[in-house]
Amino acid sequence: VQLQASGGGSVQPGGSLKLSCAASGFTSDYYNIGWFRQAPGKARERVSCISSDDGTTYYAESVKGRFTISRDNAKSTAYLQMNNVKLEDTAVYYCAAQLLDLTTTWSDYNYRGQGTLVTVSS
Repeated sequence: VQLQASGGGSVQPGGSLKLSCAASGFTSDYYNIGWFRQAPGKARERVSCISSDDGTTYYAESVKGRFTISRDNAKSTAYLQMNNVKLEDTAVYYCAAQLLDLTTTWSDYNYRGQGTLVTVSS
């Protein structure tokens, strides 16, 4: 079982970046997918989540209107489109999969992947 986040990098404020989360070793279609992030010296934060069934989404207030979560079950991949990024979006971004609901916290996710670093700087 593996969740591989990728697509991180350096971007200027106001720019865009698209993260990918590739799942393997399990049927990710049945799982809700979440994106989390952890900035240096801060607690891990739930950024966004998308349900397995009807595509219902959740966004943290800090990213609402700027980030868009999506999934392509045919490719077993979820995405996080990040637009108009801000300095405070700098963090390691993680994706995870769970069978509960969109309020599920990191520790209750069934599968958790390694992160990808996003650095926003001018």
